[in-house]
Amino acid sequence: MRHNKKFNHLGRTSSHRKAMLANLASSLIESKRITTTVAKAKALRTYVEPLITKAKDDTTHSRRVVFSHLQNKHAVSELFRDVAAKIADRPGGYTRILRTGTRFGDNTEMCIIELVDYNETMLTSGEEAAKPKRRRSRRSGAKKAVTTVAENDKLVKSKAKKETAGVEKLKSEEEDQSVEETKEKAEAKADTKKTTDQKIDSSAVDQDAEGKDVAEEDENLAQEQPSDKKNEATGDAAEDKEQK
Repeated sequence: MRHNKKFNHLGRTSSHRKAMLANLASSLIESKRITTTVAKAKALRTYVEPLITKAKDDTTHSRRVVFSHLQNKHAVSELFRDVAAKIADRPGGYTRILRTGTRFGDNTEMCIIELVDYNETMLTSGEEAAKPKRRRSRRSGAKKAVTTVAENDKLVKSKAKKETAGVEKLKSEEEDQSVEETKEKAEAKADTKKTTDQKIDSSAVDQDAEGKDVAEEDENLAQEQPSDKKNEATGDAAEDKEQK
């Protein structure tokens, strides 16, 4: 009977299990996220997190200890160069398991295991959730309800005032426009009267000038006629003398 034996052998021998966990840990460090079964993910979490903690102390001894487990120099260099700097301020809990349902075929529970500090969406959502929330009590809620009612009344009154002010402004603008139109009409009438008076004055002046010209011509004709008669008389007298 296996009472009180919590270690999961994963159906493999010791050497097989160690090699499998080392490969899973190397893949997780290099890819930052892998998909596997829930049982393997739980075993991998207890296997890889002590190695990540060891990577915080970047010494030759720490690198040799981690390499003895992983047997992968690329994963070791990635762990000590990038991952250790990313998780330096985190005191444990470097991985996260996200269940994705069951696998088709044998109905095994599947999941995604990832490094916590490389999931930006989860980090931003966690920061928003970590913001302090304001506590609300019933009394404060009642006060707020009363204040909201008063504020609504104020808003309604202010809107009514604005509407009346707008109507008054429109009326005043319309009155101003009507006054301006009447002024413009009066000015137009005055201009037309001025133009007609000017035309009448000019026509009278022209008639006077024409009358003066006619009178002068008549005077000239009147002066020319007596002189012609005298010339004719003198001519006749001269002819009579010659005949005698």
